Amino acid sequence: MLSKIFIKNYILIDELELDFSDGLNIITGETGAGKSILINAIDIAFGAKVSKEVIKTGADKAVIELTILNKKQDVSSLFEEYGIDNLGEEIILSKEITPTASRSRVNGCLVNQEFMKIFREMFLDVHSQHQTYSFLQPKYHIVLLDSYAKNTCGSLLEQYHDGFAEYKNMLAKLENLKNSADKTEEQIDFLKFQVNEIDEAQIQSPSEDEELENELAVLENVEKLKDLTGSSYWSISGDDSSILDGLIQIKSNLTKAASMDSSLEEYESELIDLIERTKILGSSLRDYSSSLDNDEERINSIQERLFLLEKLKRKYGGTLEKVILQGDALRKELEGIEFSTQNIEDLEKEIILKKEELEALAEEISSERKNYARVLSSLIVEKLEKLELPKVRFEIDFQRTELSSNGIDKVEFLISTNISEGLKPLAKVASGGEISRVMLAIKTIFAQSDNIDTVIFDEIDTGISGKTSQAVADEVKELSKYMQIIMITHQAIIASKSDKHIYVKKTQDSATSVNISELSGEAKLKAIAELAGGEVTQQSLEFAKTLIS
Repeated sequence: MLSKIFIKNYILIDELELDFSDGLNIITGETGAGKSILINAIDIAFGAKVSKEVIKTGADKAVIELTILNKKQDVSSLFEEYGIDNLGEEIILSKEITPTASRSRVNGCLVNQEFMKIFREMFLDVHSQHQTYSFLQPKYHIVLLDSYAKNTCGSLLEQYHDGFAEYKNMLAKLENLKNSADKTEEQIDFLKFQVNEIDEAQIQSPSEDEELENELAVLENVEKLKDLTGSSYWSISGDDSSILDGLIQIKSNLTKAASMDSSLEEYESELIDLIERTKILGSSLRDYSSSLDNDEERINSIQERLFLLEKLKRKYGGTLEKVILQGDALRKELEGIEFSTQNIEDLEKEIILKKEELEALAEEISSERKNYARVLSSLIVEKLEKLELPKVRFEIDFQRTELSSNGIDKVEFLISTNISEGLKPLAKVASGGEISRVMLAIKTIFAQSDNIDTVIFDEIDTGISGKTSQAVADEVKELSKYMQIIMITHQAIIASKSDKHIYVKKTQDSATSVNISELSGEAKLKAIAELAGGEVTQQSLEFAKTLIS
């Protein structure tokens, strides 16, 4: 459950620290006071999309930090996988939003969106007005049903989804093979010509042209190179006035000097090493000069080879590396065409088998779904009857479809709230208040089966009043025995059930700001009286007292 929230520089909040309790946390305040700001901050901390616009004007960043007390979920393997320190029951979740980025941390460790998606599903369920719209869409109904049936169908669905993804890949591969097989004989001949042209060149390496150009530069300057290296050799060690001869004379002088001052032995040693290296250098230059030879035949051969390589580079990519890669690609394409007929036949047989396997699995999933649909429908009716819809009927309709990512089922929720009316799609029948109660019934059922710690209801009580408000209040209060509920409400009856009452107020002084505080005692009584009567009067206070007692 959520234990505490800290907010700084977020929208209209300068700084806020607020404790939550277990059970039912009610949020009230005037319309437009900013009640949803608190809910949105929690949602963002748990990974919802966020804009830099939430940063309070004049601040460089916004910070949201949640303290979570975990008494239900085993997070050890998840934390170990992402390298997060496990601090026991307490988990610190923080979100930092700057003009250029946002960062999530758990126990001080940076985490990505993939982690936050998993983490959110373990700890939080937010029901907002936007989600109510989603619930009305038939495409979402099968998701809800599968979520309810996940304990039995979960592994089957995972197996089916993996198999269906493989099936789609096989179909795509078959289409590519058929497209390749449709190529004309002329196109195939041209492919063969290109492959042969590259293969016959027998390119030695991606840098063969550079190596040949370097060798050609040497061969075309043999005489200059012989002259330069030969004269360098003679300067080093070729006659009595050579560099080597001078070094030997210096060494002789140092040897004599070192016999008189031992500190010069170090220089003598360095000079001996220099003489040896100079001898090696001279020998190397002599050998290099001797090895040079005019080879017109080799020059012609290299020039012809470079001409061929340049032609290939112009045709196939600009570098020998690209020529080699293009050759590989063309070869694979040609091989695919040559064997495509047999490949197509083999793949078509595999696709038939895979489809039969998926259809059998989809039938099994469909059977399980229908079993769970009957149970879920019964539970929803039971809940709705408690929520002042005594004549309600609710069924989950199944239509068979072609094989798809959801199997062979098209699922839609049907409802009738009046005894004289037949079952019709949820979106076409239910009023705002009825939809809110259907959503509350579904959330109540799902939240208990999901073992989620915290459920947030953002104005679930829209469109209800009177006895219905009492029924919703009783249902929410009952649900809060099993999990933490955080709820925005405009209903005094619902607010009176709170274990903690949070009040939101907007002030307009020199600047607009939102103040959030916990109410108890007389302040709580007045807030409920204001909800009940629009203003605090003796009559509304007396009514509020009857609600709280």
